[in-house]
Amino acid sequence: MARSSTSTSYKRMKGGNHLRQKLLLATLSSTPIVVDDIRSDHTWPGLLPHEVSLLRLFERLCDDCSVEINETGTKFKYKPGIIMGGKIKEHDCGVSRSIGYFLEPLIVLGLFGKKPLSICLKGITDDPKDPSIDTFRSATLPLLKRFGVPDDALKLKLVSRGVPPRGGGEILLSVPSVQSLSAVTWTDEGIVKRIRGFTFSSHVPQGFEFEMVRAAREMLKGLLDDVFITMDHRIGPPAGKSRGYGISLVAETTSGCFMSSDTTISCGYEDEAEEEGKEKKQLKPPEDVSEETVARLLSDIKRGGVVDSTHQGLLFILCALCPQDVSKVRVGQLTPYGIETLRNISDFLGVKFDIRPDPSTETLILKCVGCGLKNLSRKAS
Repeated sequence: MARSSTSTSYKRMKGGNHLRQKLLLATLSSTPIVVDDIRSDHTWPGLLPHEVSLLRLFERLCDDCSVEINETGTKFKYKPGIIMGGKIKEHDCGVSRSIGYFLEPLIVLGLFGKKPLSICLKGITDDPKDPSIDTFRSATLPLLKRFGVPDDALKLKLVSRGVPPRGGGEILLSVPSVQSLSAVTWTDEGIVKRIRGFTFSSHVPQGFEFEMVRAAREMLKGLLDDVFITMDHRIGPPAGKSRGYGISLVAETTSGCFMSSDTTISCGYEDEAEEEGKEKKQLKPPEDVSEETVARLLSDIKRGGVVDSTHQGLLFILCALCPQDVSKVRVGQLTPYGIETLRNISDFLGVKFDIRPDPSTETLILKCVGCGLKNLSRKAS
């Protein structure tokens, strides 16, 4: 191990921000990294449980990959290996972050694996921090298809729901292995032609869902006629281990863009008397949940662009990984996460985006020449 450390040149980085994205780009660019000063001044310093879990997942996905974490978790070394993909029977994502946190890097890595990826992920399927499983199925996967990923082999199946704090959710993910992505010219936003959505309720009355659907329809009344929302009421094991409810909405445009917004409410530790006050504080009326979700969706649509604000980072990464041809996309106002993604892409892949405002629509046009990433392991297999 000492000889490996001596012969390997590591890119040095500081802090715990955007570790997920840095790990993804380090793996795709075959760049060994050492990250230190991870939350050193926090009450609980070091890597968070979901970050450790993601590192372990990358280890399982890649051959000849090595991870070294110091005792306090404030520093780690990561040497990427060959992305193998294949069938992974199960990975427990834990309950400190939802499965959605793991999915974005996982689907990109899976595309460049030696074999198609098939994996079962367990943990939280719906939480307030990350896109829900319903949003991934309805908005994220169509984004990948824009870059030439085959429709039939890209699948995401929900087996059971799981909300904080205990999770209990399970999903099955299938990602095909591709030779390379396809460059895109994607600037036509189109006009919203329909809205589709999902509500769910786990271990709570289905009346919560009726209220969310009613409130959403009321807000969208007069704006759009084609609105259809599916309800998913669950009890028992398929509902997971905690009580909660939520809604995911996706607006599809005439040019095939998908804009999404979702919200999840966890009822907390309902059966623990000492947490009763906390549970009541977390609860929000289902109609309020629905109205806030609709309002965010309409706000994202108004800002313009071919993707919503939560998908900016993934869009930029896919453009940067394309062949050495020009990709051109339109987005609304850049989010902080989008800006940081552009910096990380430049840092790891050497791809720089030309950014120009379009005054007529108050949107931004971004252009780049991809790094030309090819899946050489797939070719040799």
